[in-house]
This record gives sequence, C-alpha cells and structure tokens, in this order.
Amino acid sequence: MTTKTSEVSVSSSKILWVDDEIDLLKSNIMFLRQKGFDVSEVNNGEDAIALILTENFDLVFMDEMMPGMGGLEALVKIKEIKPNLPVVMVTKNETETLMEEAIGQKISDYLIKPVNPTQVLLVCKKILESKRIKGNTVSRDYILEFNKISALLYENPTWSEWIDIYNKLTNREIEIDTHPELGLKQMLTDQKKECNVEFSKFIENEYVKWVNGFDDKPTLSHEIMEKYVFPELPDYDSVFFFVVDCMRLDQWLMMEKFLHPYFDIKKDYYYSLLPTATPYSRNAIFAGLYPSDIEKHYSDLWKADDDLENSKNNFEKEFLQKLIDRKRIKLRNELRYTKIMDSDFSRGIESKILSFSGSHLNAIVINFLDMMVHSRSDYAILKEIAPDEAAFRSLTASWFEHSSFFGMLRQLSAKPNIKVIITTDHGSIRCLHGVKVFGDRDTATNLRYKYGRNVKAEPRNAIFVKKPLDYKLPVRNNMVSYIIAKEDFYFVYPTDFHKYLNQYNDTFQHGGISLEEMILPIVSLESKAR
Repeated sequence: MTTKTSEVSVSSSKILWVDDEIDLLKSNIMFLRQKGFDVSEVNNGEDAIALILTENFDLVFMDEMMPGMGGLEALVKIKEIKPNLPVVMVTKNETETLMEEAIGQKISDYLIKPVNPTQVLLVCKKILESKRIKGNTVSRDYILEFNKISALLYENPTWSEWIDIYNKLTNREIEIDTHPELGLKQMLTDQKKECNVEFSKFIENEYVKWVNGFDDKPTLSHEIMEKYVFPELPDYDSVFFFVVDCMRLDQWLMMEKFLHPYFDIKKDYYYSLLPTATPYSRNAIFAGLYPSDIEKHYSDLWKADDDLENSKNNFEKEFLQKLIDRKRIKLRNELRYTKIMDSDFSRGIESKILSFSGSHLNAIVINFLDMMVHSRSDYAILKEIAPDEAAFRSLTASWFEHSSFFGMLRQLSAKPNIKVIITTDHGSIRCLHGVKVFGDRDTATNLRYKYGRNVKAEPRNAIFVKKPLDYKLPVRNNMVSYIIAKEDFYFVYPTDFHKYLNQYNDTFQHGGISLEEMILPIVSLESKAR
C-alpha cells in the first residue's frame, strides 16, 4: 500500500545568515549550498531587517554581537515582522542570562561559536525538515503496526489484547492528526471500523460469561470503587474520585498532556457495562453492583421514577454510601459527593476545592463532555467546529486547558498527601449508519440501545437481549427485552425514517458496543510536590 509523504526539498529552503564577520563563515555557507540550501548573507542587523521585509526566508542564523543593531534587537524586530520565522542565535557568549533573554524572545535554537558545518546542518534539518522526517517515521511505523493489528484480528484477541489494540489505534490517531499530509487518516479509519466489527463479535460471545462469574474477565464498572478507590483511603488524608461523564480514551489523552507538569500519572483500563449509558454504567460504579442487583436490592431508588432515562442518576450519593456501609469502609468523616452540571457551579467548586481536602472521600461527577456530545447533535455550529474525531479531540483539549476542572487539579497538585483518581462511566462513538428499529410506543428513546416489550432490529446491527438477567440488566417486571447497537449503528424508527436518519447521522452517541464506548481509562494522579 502506498502513502503520500511530504517531499520537502532542501533546495526550496531559503536561509539568511546575519553576521558582522560573515567572511569567516564562508566554509559553513558553502557547505549548506552544496547540500541544496539557498543561502543569503548580510553583515548587519539593519540589512537583515530590510531583506526580511522584501523576501521570504525559511530560517535565519543571527549573530548575537554586531555593531549597530545587535542580534537581540534584530530578533525582536524580526518577530514583529514575521512571528513564525525561525531564528537561530549564534553567539560566543554562554552566559545564562543571555540565553534566557534570547529564549524569551522565542529563538528556535542557538549555537555557540565556533560553529562547524555538521552542527549547522543538523539545526537546519531539525527546524526545516523535522516534520517530513517525523512524518516518514510515523508512516513507516504505522504500516508495520497496521499489519500486526490486522494479523491479530484473525487470532481471536483476548480482552487484554483488545485494550492493547485500542490503545495503539488511539495513539496513532492522535499522532496522525499532526501529519495530515501523510494520507493515512482513511487507512486508520477503515482499520478502526474493521476492529469494531470484530470487537462487537467478541463482546457478543464473551460478555455474558464475564457478568456470570467467568474467571478470565476484565475489570467492569461495578468493581471500580473496590479495586481502585477504597484501597487508597488508608494511605491518604483525602481521596478525590472524579468521574468525567462520557469521556473517550482519546479525549483523556488530550487532557493528560496538560497534567504532566503537576502529577506522576499511572493509567489502567476497564470495560463499561452494557448498555454504555449513564443510568446503567454510572449507577453501577457508585453502587458497586450490576444494574439487575441494584433493581433487586434498592428498588426504592432504582424505581423512584418510572422513566429511568429521565431520572438518570439522582441517587448516586445514596448508592455510594450504601456501598461504603456494605463493605464496612471506615471514613474519617462524612462522604462528600458533588455533581457539576454547569460552568458557574464549576467555578464555584474550583474556588473552594482545597477546602474539600478536609473530607476523607470526595466523589465528583463532571458532566461537561456529555453535554458537549449531545450539544453537537443539536447545534450546527458545534458540528461545524468539531466535524470529526480529530476536531472533537482538539475541542476537548481547548475546553480542558481553560476549564475549572483543570484549575481544581492544579490546586490539588500542590496539596500534600492527596490522591486523585479520574475515570469515566462510558465513551461515545461517531454514528454514521442508521438502521430501522421496531417497537411499541413505550420503547426507550436512546439511539444506541432500546428496551421495551417488542423491540426488534437486524441481528447483524445489534445484540438482542431476550433474557435481561443473563446480562445483569433490570427485568422491569419481566416485561422487557433489550437491543444494543453494535459498531457505529444507530436506531431509527420507520416513522419519518429519513428525517431522523439525517438528523442523527454523524453525531456522537453512546449506549452501544464499540471500542470507544466500552474500553475506558482509569487514572491515578500522584502530586509531584509530595
């Protein structure tokens, strides 16, 4: 398979070298010309500025000490004229203050005199050709990885191998985002689709075994508190457990990069229960029970509202407190539970987050990403801003960088003896294929799963759950069955089929079976200030 690469020729790269002793640098300049670079030379800052105003250069080598306009002064003026033009400072002065001043003015690199041709060439390649070189490496590595993943799909991957496959695909997606010129995006998209086809078959074969006591299984939603949160309580003054609703692995990776200066980060993975939707997966996290067991043991809470989809998760704190009592967890003070639904409330929590460290266990739910997913379906402007997964990742990074959530984490990183754990209840998938579903008027409205008395869809598009208890799902007076969408399908009723097919096409949804919805990160943050 061939791929496009960016063939940047060095002969197209124009370099300006500015030095009052330019004649002493002839050997370096001749060497660069032999390598195909177009090099212009001037011996003062004023002439350099004049040339930059009239010609386009790709790189400037600037002497720091020159009569008249010195290198630093010229650097400031260059950045005013062309902020993105790379400048390499060349100096005899190795003082720290000079380097800090030059770096503060956004130099791209610096060289200490005397310089030799090899040093100069390496700097040119790093600045002018690094993207091409990195792109070639990305392309080569992905082709090798593509072949390995394709081969593994025919060997019936285990649940842990599926985590590894999804990890590789996700990291490649993020890497390829920065190299659109390689033409690898469609190839990766097609492979990911193939993986989701096989993953859906895998879940269809294995899931019922997992929830019915099969030993070789991944960690599931209802095991999160006992496996990752409760064991930390004896060793820390305060444990913060954040659940970011509807957070995919790729979105977490975009957020994680902002946290490296503040925390040592450890990451593990778990599988969401089905359906991958808030009433099931998040209730299971806080209750420490399968949804069918929640219905059985806490019917007063589970059925507090006849419409579970509208009541959503109104009793998470109660479920968590019952789990704490059931496991005989001894907290030093009362459980603190907070659900953040809007930006004003979030800013209020950010302003007092350090006071929360007085509580032994803090459970905080953040709903922004889920709201962003649903808003993209409803508002054309968001669909324009985030037309695909790459843009959706970028939007997530932009939100997080300026969010109160990030502000909370920064503050907590400076507090001694605090543990932060972050996860999500489910992910989402970009739905591109609508299929017909049949059911009565009481059938649930979610686009990726349905429950009701007579729900039907094509078996190739969905798992049909005739016996809910086999899947540890609520039986609802033994009057319902479920269907759960596979891959990137979404359900549309025959009435006004084309209207709703178009309305929900290319929207992010959750509730079904896909790598993006089911394989989820759970992250442990340890302050670097500890």
